[in-house]
Parts: sequence; structure tokens; C-alpha cells
Amino acid sequence: MQILTVSPDRHVEHSNLLKQMHRLRATVFGDRLEWDVKVTDAGERDEYDDLEPTYILAVTDDTKVVGCARLLPALGPTMLEQTFPQLLASGSLGASAGMVESSRFCVDTTLAAGRGGGQLHLATLTMFAGIIDWSMANGYDEIVTATDLRFERILNRASWPMKRLGDPVAIGNTVAVAGTLPANRESFERVCPHGYRSITVEDHNRQIRSAA
Repeated sequence: MQILTVSPDRHVEHSNLLKQMHRLRATVFGDRLEWDVKVTDAGERDEYDDLEPTYILAVTDDTKVVGCARLLPALGPTMLEQTFPQLLASGSLGASAGMVESSRFCVDTTLAAGRGGGQLHLATLTMFAGIIDWSMANGYDEIVTATDLRFERILNRASWPMKRLGDPVAIGNTVAVAGTLPANRESFERVCPHGYRSITVEDHNRQIRSAA
């Protein structure tokens, strides 16, 4: 399994993988979780996909996208402030240059390989490591996100607990919560699965990391 970073200048180059990503998001958020999201034949997407985000993708050896997340600088328009301000106790994110927003995180949990003994899926841990790795390499030390209570529990199980930015709020058919996550070496080492290669030893022009 590889972690592939798709920066805005590489969206066209990796358009086939991004098409898979949008279909995965439709399957997870639209079909499985039944969130109120816009799904078309091309998959799930929203207005934040038009803001030139960086995507983190978990890709299998046969080039199947099994995990994804969308990253945008928190100083720009964010899903938290624009779409879910009710999750912020202060009504504002108080963004800084060292903060990045992660959204649309999902993993194909039907993938059999990589799960065992009740542990978190390899793809989930690989995605966590990839997000932290990219954030540190690009000058971010804090990740903000809006998620649900189920995913908050997954973060706790991964020993990467989220600091809440407000009380949980019922949104649609789920209970959502906002929070911050540290992007530092300690957090990376806690979530990093065996065999993950750090961005610091890779060709930055390729921006590919992997987990065995």
C-alpha cells in the first residue's frame, strides 16, 4: 500500500485516481453513512474541491484507491467555518498559518487485507501517518477537522486524541464534533504502521510514501 500526495498541480496527472476517490467518497458518505452529500454519477464532491486542495490517497499495489483525505490551509475558506460554524464554541476557528484543515477522510473498510485482531485497519493508520507526515513537511503543526463521534473514538484508539473545539451537535443523521489534532513527530510515531517510509527519505518531486 502506498500513500500518494496529489497537490493541485498534479490533479490532472492523477485524474484517474481522483475519480476513484470521488466514487469512494460517494460509497462511504452517501451509501454507507447516508450523510446529506451531493452525489452524481462522477461520485461525491462539494465546493471545497474547487479550492485547489491537496489530497492524500492510500493506494494499493494494483492502483486501487482505498483511503483519502482533503487538506486545505485553515487561513482560507474552511468547511468548519463556512459550513459547520455551530461546531465551534467561539464561532470562529482562530486560524493560524500553522493550521491545516482535513476533511472528507474515509477508508474502504471492506478491504480484507490489513485488518486483524480487532486492530485498526492498516489503511486507516497509513492515512493518519500520511496526513501528519505531509503536514509536518509543509510547515503545519496543527490539523483541524469536523467529524462524528464514531471517528473520534477511532482517533482515540489510534492514540491520536482530538481536542474538541466545541460540544457535539446533531447534524442530519449523525452527531458531529470539531477538534484539533497535533501534527508532530510524537503523534506520527504513535500512529505510523510498520514499514512506512517517511517523506524525508523520498524524492519530494514524487511525493510518494508507502507502508508494507
